[in-house]
Amino acid sequence: MPRSKKGKRGGSSSSKGSLRQELLQLQLSKTALSRAGRNGVKGESGVSDDDLASEVLSHYSSTSESASVIEEGTGEVVDEQTAQEETEDKLKQCIDNLMDKSAKTRLAALESLRLGFSSRVLYEFLLERRFTISDCLERSLKKGGGEEQAAAATVCALLCVQLGGGVEGEEGFKMLRPILSSILIDSCASLSARQSCARALGMCYLVKSGIPVLHSTALQSWALLCTLCPASRINTILNHHMPRLHACLESSEVNFRIAVGETIALLCELGRDIDQEFEYEDCDALCDSLKNLATDGNKHRAKNDRRKQRSIFREVLHYIENEDFTEEKIQFGIEAIYIDGWMRRRIYDAFKEVLESGVRHHLQFNPLLRDIFGLGPPLILDASVKASRISRTERHLFNSAAFKARTKLRNKVRDKRADVM
Repeated sequence: MPRSKKGKRGGSSSSKGSLRQELLQLQLSKTALSRAGRNGVKGESGVSDDDLASEVLSHYSSTSESASVIEEGTGEVVDEQTAQEETEDKLKQCIDNLMDKSAKTRLAALESLRLGFSSRVLYEFLLERRFTISDCLERSLKKGGGEEQAAAATVCALLCVQLGGGVEGEEGFKMLRPILSSILIDSCASLSARQSCARALGMCYLVKSGIPVLHSTALQSWALLCTLCPASRINTILNHHMPRLHACLESSEVNFRIAVGETIALLCELGRDIDQEFEYEDCDALCDSLKNLATDGNKHRAKNDRRKQRSIFREVLHYIENEDFTEEKIQFGIEAIYIDGWMRRRIYDAFKEVLESGVRHHLQFNPLLRDIFGLGPPLILDASVKASRISRTERHLFNSAAFKARTKLRNKVRDKRADVM
């Protein structure tokens, strides 16, 4: 009888060769780690450097093997969430070992962190532990030898890349920048440590250049000035800037996307103020973009960022589609103002950013703010007046009427200015 053919595993010799090369590289990394942790020195947790390094590398190796198996067509699927949890559990032990008394244990832990940080996106995991990790890295940079300083500086750069250019990453960089700079200019420090510090500083400055924050702030300030723009200029602004702002919704920076969405809503409100029938010419595509952002579930972003983005873009979408706006009440003393539109919100937020917690006091007593929000002169109340407070509805109607009257007056002034110009 002819010999029955055995089922072949899908996959070429070249893919097997690449797998062998990858495993060889991992084995070399393991050898380097074992040198750092030779003699099997154990930390307080009772886990030796060799064991911990082998466990971490074994995990990365098994992940690579699983990925290759999928490519070869066996149908096996790697549980990404389980792999992520396993990585995080191992990295927690490495973070604990950064505080060990043994220099070899700390060095092995730094090398394991380097491998972990460079192999996976760990934003949420690191967000909760950024201060602990920064403290440990600072201690290694200050008290460690040249090899430990070099390894710690490398992990600093990776931590910066993981946390990105937001506020969280900036906090860690502010803590580590002085010691990185100090080692860099120290002629007595190890050459490898100085090189790693130079590389880390360059990467951190690149990531923390502040460009996304600058863009967001500049856009918000521009939107604030748009509230003072003459009515005769509104159409030009809408035609020129709305398509550009629509394209900016694709930005990878969440705070900038939010600033763009709020500015789009504000410009639409300006357009509807001068023409009740105003509608952006590419409104359908704009609404599709807003819907995507209002339901974004990208797990590579932090939960707070996703929640904030969804909330604001739902508001923007509702306003673009139905002119709905969630009113906000700001109470101060016996008075209150109602934030009932995007222009009014931008103006209030601008003063709040400058005055911070003192904004309510200024609303109560500062003639400038009271004039801008249509509140009239500061109130001088005696006991009898304080006792007879007006109802919420009456206050709301009064404030809304005063603000609308002021807006009309300002529009007239703007038109006169435009005519003169």
